[in-house]
Amino acid sequence: MAHTKLGKQHTDFMRWAKSQGVKINGVTPAHIPGRGSGMIATRNIEEGEVMITVPLDLMITIDSIPASFIKRFPTGTSIHGILAAFLTEGDHEFLKRWDLWRRVWPSRKDFEDSMPILWPENLRRSNSEFQQTPCERPFLLPPSASGIWNSFETNQKGRKFESKSQNLLAQQEKRLQDAWRNVITVFPNMDWDSFSFHWLILNTRCFYYVKPGQEPPEDWNDAIGLVPFADYFNHSDDADCEVVFDGAKYTFTASRQYEKGEEIFMSYGAHSNDFLFVEYGFFLDQNESDVIFLDDIISNNLSEAEREELAFQQGLGDYQVTSSGVCPRTINAACVKYMPSKDFRSYVQGRASIGFDTRKTWNIIREWIEIYLRESDTTIEALESLGAQSEGQVGHQNKVASLRTRWEQIRVMCQNALDKINATQLET
Repeated sequence: MAHTKLGKQHTDFMRWAKSQGVKINGVTPAHIPGRGSGMIATRNIEEGEVMITVPLDLMITIDSIPASFIKRFPTGTSIHGILAAFLTEGDHEFLKRWDLWRRVWPSRKDFEDSMPILWPENLRRSNSEFQQTPCERPFLLPPSASGIWNSFETNQKGRKFESKSQNLLAQQEKRLQDAWRNVITVFPNMDWDSFSFHWLILNTRCFYYVKPGQEPPEDWNDAIGLVPFADYFNHSDDADCEVVFDGAKYTFTASRQYEKGEEIFMSYGAHSNDFLFVEYGFFLDQNESDVIFLDDIISNNLSEAEREELAFQQGLGDYQVTSSGVCPRTINAACVKYMPSKDFRSYVQGRASIGFDTRKTWNIIREWIEIYLRESDTTIEALESLGAQSEGQVGHQNKVASLRTRWEQIRVMCQNALDKINATQLET
């Protein structure tokens, strides 16, 4: 893919980063069409070569800002929130060190274009407690993000589990609003737009950080720090870049050979496209970690006795459909629909499969996936109509197009899973 050099602000920042101890070897940031900035190889890079090293003392972490600032906040204030507050209202002379870096960060407008949390209400309806207007169909975000469906009402009372991979927007909004509530007790006049911008900067550009010798925080979202220059890397699910923090520095090492001009990615973790969409404002065309969940569909289809049986066997929730098909937990959930308790327990514990009926199992799962497929068709149709209505409104159309692309991915995943089920039944 063709790329171009970035502007003077980026070259000034790169020069500053080198002067502050960042070691840059064979790579440079560049403009990547369709993705903003990214990291490319300036020459051929060999496997095992260290491309970037960033010292700890250049990072922005909870340990690098004044303790006097941290102590002002009430107990329970998130590290994420404190850092966002410091970037917003911290000592300007202290923060001046990172000015050149901050000038190349995305703008709030960039976040408003890409992050569902900042989108207009009609595009981002969800089950969030902070939903400002009554939820009216159509619901356009994927269910893993929104927690709600167009085709049925969810049975939240029956959900006796929590998932970090579902109800994504509600969880994100709660983290942001909880931080804001605590921060304004210290800075009652703080500007919301500025604070939320810095909160999102941290959310989208942070790296894992825990002070050497300390236990990780209770909330994994607080194990964060900002790492200058390394935040140019874009994400790939199968990136060939080894990332190591040894307590003194972050090191980025090539895990294979790269040719001059090739973009170099790092992995932000094994995340679904819905997670990437909500947390980072993008998703991948190809993502081996992509997953959709049948939890709401299955929960609605379970009796209380079936739900209790699954819970007893630690099999309640986390029913996944991936590129490989359905997960074993989904198969177990189908089995509980028709097996006597004794046979079911023997089956899930691996002691016997005498009660297993292949045809019954796959027919049940097919019905569940077909519900998701119909949800995809319904939402894509709504998005097509909305896209036609917003002709000429470029920003709005781009958001609608992103949603439609994601739903088309989900539709393909559902259809592929159904094809695998049909192929399995033909073999039996």
